[in-house]
Amino acid sequence: MTQMVASRLVRADRGDAGRRLDLVLTRHLTDVRAATRTRVQSWIANGRVTVNGIAVRRAAARTALGDEVAVALPTDEATARARQMGTERVGLDTHNILNVLHEDDHLLVLAKPAGIVVHAGYKHAEGTLMNALLWHARGWPAGQRPSIVGRLDKLTSGVVLVAKSAAIHAALQRAAADTEKDYLAVVYGRVPARGRIDVRLGRSVSDRRKVVPAAASGAASLTLFERLGRVAAPRAGLALLRCRLVTGRMHQIRVHLAARGWPLVGDPVYGEPRWSRIADASIAAAVQAFDRQALHAWRVALTHPASGQRLVVDAPLPHDFDRLLAATGLQSWLTEGHYMSVTRRRPASEPV
Repeated sequence: MTQMVASRLVRADRGDAGRRLDLVLTRHLTDVRAATRTRVQSWIANGRVTVNGIAVRRAAARTALGDEVAVALPTDEATARARQMGTERVGLDTHNILNVLHEDDHLLVLAKPAGIVVHAGYKHAEGTLMNALLWHARGWPAGQRPSIVGRLDKLTSGVVLVAKSAAIHAALQRAAADTEKDYLAVVYGRVPARGRIDVRLGRSVSDRRKVVPAAASGAASLTLFERLGRVAAPRAGLALLRCRLVTGRMHQIRVHLAARGWPLVGDPVYGEPRWSRIADASIAAAVQAFDRQALHAWRVALTHPASGQRLVVDAPLPHDFDRLLAATGLQSWLTEGHYMSVTRRRPASEPV
């Protein structure tokens, strides 16, 4: 009989609400190489998983925001995870991916480059942000290990929040409604000055890797936006937006903006090659050359779970995003005065 180690505790966050239990665990156990979806389903069927202290044996059971999900990992899988931690230097040395913006005894904030996967998985066993974090954390006190709060797509750059303990992770999840996450986005189209996109989202039936508007069966999803600047770009239109996530669904900003007719420049999944319509040849060339979605997780603001003080961290614009803004004329809208004016705290009732 396989000996069990202490349970791994996961608290369901906003991105987990209404999702299948096996998918929730697969998402949160990406640092455990053995935690494939098939293996997770077997753990559930064998009674190794509890939700709020009650054993659940249905992989399709749905989780709710704040649910405490515990899973007992077999010893061999815990050992494999420890071995993995000892080899992460390869990933860290190969990719300069650990740009620390803030670190204290309880949490750290990173700036993720575009092109880097956040969590290790079947197709990305090394060179991920989590790989680098595991190496970075090798000297942390006993009981501490990095736990990423939320996630960014591979081709999205910017702020990533990391808890150093399960208690801090749980505290951050409980305070999710008080955490502000702002993104900068460059989109095609003519966008109003500000507004809200309240479109329910669900997985595509034909391609589970994609998200689509789903009015009847999708999860409630809300994005607030403010137009920071625009350029004429005749026949296409270009705008720089600041978007704030109220919910945190997979691909939410990308799908919401596309659903409103304002797809992200360079989005390989939900975008359109509207650069071909732009009359200005230099702007068209700059937009065509941008080879990822023009989305940057710019700022996070939260109440520190230990000190109670407000913590605000901005991620500097990466070079490719900065060049895009300069080439299109959108950079002029990020003058110091305006850039600072949009970071001020707004009343809860005021949209972004």
